[in-house]
Amino acid sequence: MKSSIKIMMLSLVVLLLGGCWSSKEIEELGLIAGTAMDLEKDGELKGKLEADDKSLPNRPLFTLKNQFVISSGTGAGKTENPTAQQSYINISETGDSILPTLRNMTLKIEKRAFAEHEKVIIIGADLARKVSLEKALDFFIREQEMRPSCLVMIAKGQAGKVLESKKPIIPAFHLYQITQGEKRNAKIVPAMPLGKLEGKMNSGSSFLIQNVSIEGGEAKFSGAAIIKGKTKKLLGFLNEKEVEGLAWIAGTVKGGVIRSIDKKSGQPIIYEMLSLKSSIKPHLKGNQLSFHVNIQSEGRIAENWVSSGDPFKNEFLKRAETAAKNQVKQLIQDSLQKTQHHYKVDVVGFGNQLRIHYPAQWKKHKKNWDQTFSQIPITYHIKITIKDYGMSG
Repeated sequence: MKSSIKIMMLSLVVLLLGGCWSSKEIEELGLIAGTAMDLEKDGELKGKLEADDKSLPNRPLFTLKNQFVISSGTGAGKTENPTAQQSYINISETGDSILPTLRNMTLKIEKRAFAEHEKVIIIGADLARKVSLEKALDFFIREQEMRPSCLVMIAKGQAGKVLESKKPIIPAFHLYQITQGEKRNAKIVPAMPLGKLEGKMNSGSSFLIQNVSIEGGEAKFSGAAIIKGKTKKLLGFLNEKEVEGLAWIAGTVKGGVIRSIDKKSGQPIIYEMLSLKSSIKPHLKGNQLSFHVNIQSEGRIAENWVSSGDPFKNEFLKRAETAAKNQVKQLIQDSLQKTQHHYKVDVVGFGNQLRIHYPAQWKKHKKNWDQTFSQIPITYHIKITIKDYGMSG
């Protein structure tokens, strides 16, 4: 009996102490907020690195930039753009693989790099075109310290510049916060965390990743990057309007605004979406495939520049609904023209609906689905209903 009690007490002590075994003192860690990866084009630097390591020639070199959060006592060797106002430092290193490059980076900072709280990984367009995301992100997906919630983005220019700011903010955290508005803004692509990205790449389907660019010296979300399913490389970009059109097809947002022009007065009317329902249905007639998209949205008049006429009159409401409908129709046409016919990719999920409704047809076309999709006719029906008129009247 006594021995049993001793064993139980010992077990309790072990459980209570267990939480401390893997603890890490924050003062001893260099907390990484974000990472940027760019293709290295500096010929002089490449020549020096290749002279030091004979295995590097003919391999793409990249520059890795980590953004470290500055805390009391943070020390670093060679740092980039630290000022009294900034709460971060950027440290760069160049190589041909991630882990050795990260280890070389520790020669410039006195603390151990710690990525458990990392928010974003940004890949430059030149690197994303040359190296597949599967290879570029392999280390981050395998690394135990990396959280699956860390977001991946593509920079239209240099990824490293996205991690710089003239404002007293931490750019990596700022980018992460912008993504929180994706459900309220149809121009923001659904976030792509590492955990979700791995599944997307394994599926073989093409998909979208948020594009970020520099405007006025600051980072800004600006459309989306298209990742080709077969190659897992960057294929091209969509602008904000094209992203918005795809969001209406996919029904992935619950908020957003449509600026349309009143046909009678020529003045703008702003429609604010309050709800959106979208369904994609495949149809098979003989061997001919087609898709029909049914879109229904309810919303409110958020802003009205039409000075004459009663905004509550049925005639005006019908004009406002028609104007918003025509604008949504144009957005959808433009987005399908770019994705289906120009880039020849399905990034919305038409193929998934075919798999659900006609599995035999999906099995037949799965291997070359993007090419097949580019030739399939798509029709759509759009219904806009104004249910709310704001505080007017």
